[in-house]
Amino acid sequence: MKSKKSLVLILSIIISIFHMIPLYLLVSTAFKNDSDTSSKWRLPDYVFTGNFKNAWENAHLGSAFFNNIVITVTSVILVVIIGALASYPLARYQTKLNKFMYIVFISALIVPPLTILVPLYQFIVDLGGLNSYWAMIALNVTFNLPITIFLYTGFIGTIPRELDEAAMIDGASRIGLFFKIILPLLKPVTVTTIILSGVAVWNDYQFSVFFLQDSERLTITVALSQFFSQYNNNLGWVAAGSLLGMLPLTILYLFLQRYFIQGLSAGAVKD
Repeated sequence: MKSKKSLVLILSIIISIFHMIPLYLLVSTAFKNDSDTSSKWRLPDYVFTGNFKNAWENAHLGSAFFNNIVITVTSVILVVIIGALASYPLARYQTKLNKFMYIVFISALIVPPLTILVPLYQFIVDLGGLNSYWAMIALNVTFNLPITIFLYTGFIGTIPRELDEAAMIDGASRIGLFFKIILPLLKPVTVTTIILSGVAVWNDYQFSVFFLQDSERLTITVALSQFFSQYNNNLGWVAAGSLLGMLPLTILYLFLQRYFIQGLSAGAVKD
């Protein structure tokens, strides 16, 4: 038993180290001067913050952060509301139609967005949604709903049905029952949804690079990608910009992490 626990601990440490290597290289590169030709594996013995200033000014990260915040916050709010409302009847009423709809939603998880990018791009252009917030928000909500419905449906399935019956006896409506009784119990899986969908939307590149081509609508990932060209690669600026871009979600995760694993594990279990 002890040997098994030791093996698990060793494997966990090794996996953690592999995950920390990219962050280490990112920090090492971000704080190095452009003239520093030392190995990327070697941390600088000085502190150079010019890369952060250059990245902020040249990539216009101020407007990029604003675009990211508008798109991410709106998308996550809609994903949570729509996902929770759609999952409640799927979890509570096991009809053939609901089971079929659940399978349809889950099946969408295996569809890579890039495989339908061409018709999707034409569809957005026809609607006049190019370089618009609403088009990006609609796309992100659509592609984040399947995993959200999967988690919410599984979690609601663990909540006793007697709570619904008791509330209905006390005169609560279905919508009142959901918002007053069920929704407060969904805090762990809601936090999980916020983190998963928030990270996906915040770090999105595949949609942003095609649908947000206006310089005033660029997101952080697309803005930083402009530092790479055929003749010049500003790795220090990209590393510094990436560290700035990851700060908001890192802080959010630190505040919500205690609910994250609980919601992820509970939401993955379905009656």
